Order: sequence, then C-alpha cells, then structure tokens
Amino acid sequence: MTVDDNPPARQRVTLTGISSRAWEHPADRGALTALRELRGFDDVVRGFFGMWNERGFRLSYLAGAIRVDHRQYPRVHRLFAEAAAALDVAQLPELYVRQGPVISGEAIGMDRAFVVITTAAVERLDDDELRALLGHELGHVRSGHAVYKTIMTILTRWVTNVSWLPIGAITLRAIIAGMYEWWRKAELSADRAGLLAGQDPAASLRLLMKLAGGGDLSQIDTAAFLEQAAEYAGGGDLRDSIHKIGMTAWSTHPVPVARAAELNRWIDSGEYTRILGGEYPRRDDDRDTSVTADVKAAAAHYSEAFRVSPDPLVTLVRRMGGGAADLGDWAGTQAGRAWGWAGNVGDAAARAARRASSQPNGGGTGDAGGGSDSAAN
Repeated sequence: MTVDDNPPARQRVTLTGISSRAWEHPADRGALTALRELRGFDDVVRGFFGMWNERGFRLSYLAGAIRVDHRQYPRVHRLFAEAAAALDVAQLPELYVRQGPVISGEAIGMDRAFVVITTAAVERLDDDELRALLGHELGHVRSGHAVYKTIMTILTRWVTNVSWLPIGAITLRAIIAGMYEWWRKAELSADRAGLLAGQDPAASLRLLMKLAGGGDLSQIDTAAFLEQAAEYAGGGDLRDSIHKIGMTAWSTHPVPVARAAELNRWIDSGEYTRILGGEYPRRDDDRDTSVTADVKAAAAHYSEAFRVSPDPLVTLVRRMGGGAADLGDWAGTQAGRAWGWAGNVGDAAARAARRASSQPNGGGTGDAGGGSDSAAN
C-alpha cells in the first residue's frame, strides 16, 4: 500500500458556488454564451458522441493508463481533490495518468468528462504546480470546453459542403482559423481556473515555464521569462509579426510566454484578488447571462487589444489608419459580427440536429444535410 505523507501546506479559499464565467476570457465567454443558447443541439451531440467516441476514449485509458484514487497515485489524488474543493466542484471527474515524456494534460468527454495527465507532469511538477495543472483541466471541464469544441468541429465539417465553390475553401479556412482562435482563448480561461484552484501565482507561472522547457528551477527565473514574453509581444519588425501569425494561426494553444504574460496581466488587473475576496459570478445566476453583453465584452476585448498591442504589424496598421481609436472600434465591431454570424450558423445547425434526431434514418440524414447547406450559406 502506498501512503501519502504530504498534507496540504496551507488553507485555500473555497470559492463557493463560483460560476465558470468568473475565469472565462471575454472572447471565450462570448462564444460559449452564444453556444449555450442553442437549445437542444448540444444534447444531440452529447448523446451521439457519448455512445461512441466517449466510451472508446474512456476504455482506452481504462486499459492502458493508471486510474488515480487513494490507492494509486495518492499524491495526485489529494492534489486533484484540493483543486476541486477550491473551485467548489462537488464530484471529482475520473483522473488517469498515462505514459508521456512531455508535461501535458487534457479533459476528454461530455456526459462523463474525465482528465488525463502524463507521467512527466507527475514526476517533474511540484505539488503547487501540479495542483495548478489539475485545476486548469477542471476549468476545461466546468466550462464545457470539450462539448463545445465538438460542436465547433461538427459545424466546421458541415461547412465543407460548400468547399467546391470557388470561395468555399477560402471561407472554410477562415472559419477554421476562427475556431482555433476561440480555443486559444479557452486555454487562457483554463489558466485562470488553474490559478484559482491553486491560489499560488508563482506556481502557475512556474508551470508555464516548465511547459516551455524549464525543468530545474535553479536554472530559470520568472522575471527573465516575463521579459521574454514582452520581447515576443513587441520586439522585432514586420517579419517577426508575420512569423508569429504563422506560428499561432493553426495552433490550439497560445505559446507559453504569451500565456504567462496574459495570466500576469489578469493578476495585475485585480480580478484575481477580487475573486478570492468573494466578488465573482455565481452558478445560480448563469441562466440570466446576457448573450448580447458577453458578445459586446468579446468585441471590447479585441478592440482594446488592438489599441494597446506593441506588435510591429499592428502598430503599422494603426499608423496607416490614422488613429488607433477608429481601427480599434472597427476590430471590435468585426469580432462582434463574427460571433453574431457564429450564432446564426449555430441556430441553423441546432434546428438541423433536432430534425435529424426526430426523423427516421433516411429522412434524418437528408434533413441534416439540408440543414448543413443552410448553415454554410
């Protein structure tokens, strides 16, 4: 029998009744709120994928990984329970440890979401860093990111019905790029959840440093890492800006230095401290969430990001535009229109999915196909 001799070092604040909206990035929250309004569509997706993909994924980890509990990886189990307690998660998802040389974690599934981390995470992260990683994955589960990423994937596949048109391939790539942009913002949301779960800003930043390649803490420095982040954001010239677009456009995760800088900005904004002090949205109020307000918040985020970005390409565009304010407002307006378009596509997709679920096999397939054409247009 393995015994865990490492009790919690300090007491963390339990964020009773906290809503995932407390940690969701504005752009992430705007998209999620719109998707949550699609009554019935996510139920269809949950039912179908819960029957097939989710069962298969779970069985593969049940067969080839270690399921964590008080007997197996008790240290990890304790840290997982502590992270869940801080975020007021009453029922722990299943947690597995799989072989892997890279520090990593993922949240999988919809009806019975579960979390998987690698052996590298267990071996190379200290308690506070590992708690932050586990809180990050709990944030994904609580925000429903796995469910909505699946919905996004389905919508993207339906849009391929117009790929034969001359403009179809270009439009499709633009939509997929938009999906990736949302997912990168979802990762920023989960970073905040990890911080709220561990309530140790230094540990959350160390985690990101280790993801970037820092194994021995005596050889790395937080201030120097944040200097890297500042140089990445605003250093170089137009060539660097173009390289950054190529590096991130088709990636689900922001680069580690950008994640560290964004998390540090969130801490400096005072929001983290306010949440620990009890100022946060509650789950009981989620039903009253305003789609319009969240979409406006997402647009405002992009507008402000455009105004203050030190990136050389953005700086040049601001100068050519004759003023950051007008161009910033334009960027925010376009973001708002994009989320509105996504909502319209989602409404059509939801109607098609509901028709498909209520029709016989042949008719259901035909209706779903018709719905996808309508959604794509």
